[in-house]
Amino acid sequence: MQIYPAIDLRDGKCVRLKQGDYAQETVFGADPAAMAERWVSEGATYLHLVDLDGAKEGRPVNGGSVRAIVKACGVSCQLGGGLRSEDDIKEALSWGVTRVILGTKALQSPKWLALMTQQFPGRIVLGIDAKAGKVATQGWLDVSEIGALDLAKQCARPPLSALIYTDISRDGMMQGANVTAMQEMADAVPLPVIASGGVTTLDDARRLMEAGLSGAIIGRALYEGQISLREVIAQVSGK
Repeated sequence: MQIYPAIDLRDGKCVRLKQGDYAQETVFGADPAAMAERWVSEGATYLHLVDLDGAKEGRPVNGGSVRAIVKACGVSCQLGGGLRSEDDIKEALSWGVTRVILGTKALQSPKWLALMTQQFPGRIVLGIDAKAGKVATQGWLDVSEIGALDLAKQCARPPLSALIYTDISRDGMMQGANVTAMQEMADAVPLPVIASGGVTTLDDARRLMEAGLSGAIIGRALYEGQISLREVIAQVSGK
């Protein structure tokens, strides 16, 4: 199972939110590239980047920080947040990221998502964020009545490269991963599913791996020292 340290970008800084609430922000560093280098030095081979300003504004914002991270870290990166047009995708990929994560626009228009996967094969990840099993969009500011599993079954198919499923209620709360929901999603779609939200302990990672998840994104637990990146990578890689 792949472990993805999360680097969330806001105003050029490395931050974490609680439950996607922009008012509950903690700044963990003014130099995101240095943070990326730290995670790579501890064994990370893939980083998960989120443009929080972009998610809120509906367009890419933190390009400077993303380019600096890609240049400094030397590993693959995936980027999400505010990518809602073909030009946005092209811009993000021009920054050097390996793949991009589409959420709001993809979920509003499955036909557009299918077209983008054809235009950029192997470089599109679908992000589904849910609160109590219902899909949230617009940087988690809007929660719909659409079920996450139902939407995933409609949209999540090759040539998408993966699906990231985030449980907003667990995100940044350090209360453990919602393994049951993650396993249901992994069982429901023919794609690698990456778990996000609440991964706090080695046991969380072990249970997600046993549930068939292809990856796990870890944020606040790493930044606050609740989990060791070296130890979790060793556990899921069998080394």
